[in-house]
Amino acid sequence: MGTVKNSPNALRRALLLDAAASGGMGVLLLVAADSLGSLLGLPLNLVRSVGVFLVPFGVFLVWVATRRYAVPAITRAIVIGNVLWVIASVWLLVSGLVKPTLPGEVFVLAQAAAVVVFAFLEYRGLRVAQNAIVAEHA
Repeated sequence: MGTVKNSPNALRRALLLDAAASGGMGVLLLVAADSLGSLLGLPLNLVRSVGVFLVPFGVFLVWVATRRYAVPAITRAIVIGNVLWVIASVWLLVSGLVKPTLPGEVFVLAQAAAVVVFAFLEYRGLRVAQNAIVAEHA
């Protein structure tokens, strides 16, 4: 597994932005699960489970972002995970397994759109970091 310098750059900023959004959303979902579940028309267990997942995921992203060197395979896994999250979010809405309210549908689509942005920024940040290493050694 190679590494690339994880200096204060686009990759670090993208990971930290994702961490802040993921961790913040996780805390919100845990603290306000009852109210949000009712407002969004989503099962309480789903709301809580997502919150339980997002808090440590946010912490993990901070850990990855603050390493001196980024491991491209880990960053690629984060990007792939984000893409899978978006697919799962859309699938949740079209599957019929849940019956969200209109605010619930908007919420699921809005968070999916944000995750698309995070995935793009992280992918682009990794590419920039890898290209800088190639140029440095040319």
